[in-house]
Amino acid sequence: MELRVIERNDAELSIEIAGEDHTFMNVLKGALLETEGVSAATYDMNPEQSGGQTEPVLTIKTEEGVDALDALETGADRVVEKASTFSEAYETATASA
Repeated sequence: MELRVIERNDAELSIEIAGEDHTFMNVLKGALLETEGVSAATYDMNPEQSGGQTEPVLTIKTEEGVDALDALETGADRVVEKASTFSEAYETATASA
C-alpha cells in the first residue's frame, strides 16, 4: 500500500491511498467516523474515464486540538481490531460446526 499526502494542516488531512478500492475505503472511513475528535471523513475515487485521479483520496477533518494524522492512526488501528475480532469469531464458528 502506497500513501501520498496531498494536503495536511492541524485539522485536515488529504491522503492518496494507492491500490485500494471501495471495500477498504468504506471500512476505513467508517472506523474514522467512530474515532473521537473526527468531525468528517470522506473519500473520493474518480474513474479513469473522467480524467480525474484513479486512486482513492481520503480526507479527514478533526475537531480543534486533534491532529488528523493521529486520528488516521487510531482509525487504522480500529480497522485492524475489527478484522481480528471478526477472524476470531469466524474461527470459533467454523470450529463448532
